[in-house]
Amino acid sequence: MTLVLPIDPEANRLLERSPLALLVGMVLDQQVSMEKAFSSPYVLVQRLGHDLDAAELAGYDPEALIALFAQPPALHRFPKAMAARVQEVCQVLVNRYDGDAALLWSDVADGPELLRRVSELPGFGKQKAQIFVALLGKRFGVTPQDWREAAGGYGDPGAYRSVADVTDADSLRQVREFKQQMKAAAKAKAAG
Repeated sequence: MTLVLPIDPEANRLLERSPLALLVGMVLDQQVSMEKAFSSPYVLVQRLGHDLDAAELAGYDPEALIALFAQPPALHRFPKAMAARVQEVCQVLVNRYDGDAALLWSDVADGPELLRRVSELPGFGKQKAQIFVALLGKRFGVTPQDWREAAGGYGDPGAYRSVADVTDADSLRQVREFKQQMKAAAKAKAAG
């Protein structure tokens, strides 16, 4: 039960062993491909020269962090905004969870509490929080009582709706098809 994206195998291994890298990948998972979002923590580790540390990132000089994010190839298409967002998330981790991303989910009583905690992170609206809860449950064994319900449709078994459902190239294709269908439906609804 792990995340398997078509990215550098070392980037996948980092996501498996580093809760902070996984969380940073989820922070970056907007307006870029899943592969870009979840491989960027590995690139950031390479640029820093060591594993990610929430306290270090929380206290990093903002301009220097933006420079790390913007260095080609940029870690995100919006490096300034995403560097700030990662820093904000790390500040929450330091202030509430002793800088340990795993404490965000390791001692929750149930799925609703997990969803609440994730939703309190900067940049995590309901959908993004539900996707992260599903990712933790489906790929990383974080399954407190009622986690599937807290994850909404993203927690459904056998669904292909988000990064939580990616295990190989075929599942990635199915997730992309689902996202395209949702975008088309939203466009049609907006056009009225």
